[in-house]
Amino acid sequence: MDWYLAVLKSYAEFGGRAGRQEYWLFFLFNVIIATVTLFVESLLGSPAVLYSLYCLAVLLPGIGVSVRRLHDTNRSGWWLLLALIPFGVIVILVLMALEGEPDANQYGDLPRTSPN
Repeated sequence: MDWYLAVLKSYAEFGGRAGRQEYWLFFLFNVIIATVTLFVESLLGSPAVLYSLYCLAVLLPGIGVSVRRLHDTNRSGWWLLLALIPFGVIVILVLMALEGEPDANQYGDLPRTSPN
């Protein structure tokens, strides 16, 4: 949960690097919270207003951590545009799972190993 909050605190930070742990824990908590929100709203029979607001609220932090994760693999954040083509999301998921550069690269020093 600390990694999730750390990503939210660095709200619109697109510079630097994010390690695999930071990205995937944010992804995991994001999916869990979105699923629970959607499930509760479907039980109540209401339209997905809270779900939509939640997705909108985490959109910018999600893009930020994705760009930083790509920076860790020594790629530009523009690679996220692959999501706009068919099967591009699969390529992005593979890139996010790759191990980052072991040393400092053009995007900064090694990513932090703890959320604080």
